[in-house]
Amino acid sequence: MKKIVKWITIVAIIVIVISCDKGDSVGSSQISTQAPELSSLDSWIKENFVDPYNIDIQYKWNENEIDLNRYLYPPTEENVQPLLEVVKAVWIDPYTTLGGDNFIKFISPRQFTLIGGFNYNQTGTITLGIAEAGTKITLFNVDQLDLTNLALTRRYFKTIQHEYAHILNQTKPFDPDYGQVNPQNYTAQWFNRSIAQARELGYITDYASSSDTEDFAEMVATMLTTSKTEFDAIVDGITSAEGKAFIRTKEQFVVKYFNDEFNIDIYELQELVNQNTLDIVN
Repeated sequence: MKKIVKWITIVAIIVIVISCDKGDSVGSSQISTQAPELSSLDSWIKENFVDPYNIDIQYKWNENEIDLNRYLYPPTEENVQPLLEVVKAVWIDPYTTLGGDNFIKFISPRQFTLIGGFNYNQTGTITLGIAEAGTKITLFNVDQLDLTNLALTRRYFKTIQHEYAHILNQTKPFDPDYGQVNPQNYTAQWFNRSIAQARELGYITDYASSSDTEDFAEMVATMLTTSKTEFDAIVDGITSAEGKAFIRTKEQFVVKYFNDEFNIDIYELQELVNQNTLDIVN
């Protein structure tokens, strides 16, 4: 009887093995491992952002990358490359020229997410861009960008300069004495001030009066979205001698920071950004 059971067991095992062998190979995968075919735009992004700087560009719809409580949509594909060409010209190229080929490679956000439409706030204002933890920047209203308008173009790309200043600060902190120049008027209610009122108090923009970190970033962003002549005109137009002195003091903190920490003359950087912007708009 034991022999019969033994033979039945052996036969059953053989049948199972044969049955399994008739199916797909155990080692085969049902998940495609082939690289997706790249469009001409994808190839351009890979060549100009992914390969040289390890920066991913998200321009296709991905609900995990956006706020689903807002009415947002992906950009029209034909508008993506023109926008990114400006990003490269006014941000990557100037820093690379003065900081070296590895500057952006080592210090940069790792992803840009592009949105086609406006990001409206309940207050009636529009958010042009946001950054998350120094690793991701989202740019809105890509489809409405007007590269024939200098003021609007500068305003748009000021977002990148501001957020990149934060990333630089995370790598190399700025002098804490910066926040002691005029700390008495920092406020969470900064939006109740006009830009003119903020400047009289010694802050380059209304948002700069929210905290020392935003103050520093706004100083950098304002300098990099104006020529030196234009920036000087802004400061010289402040009627308060004290407010004017505060901003000039902060300007020197910014100059020293870029020189000491990155060996970059911010006035040279300012001129490069300005000239590249003019070349694009004109």
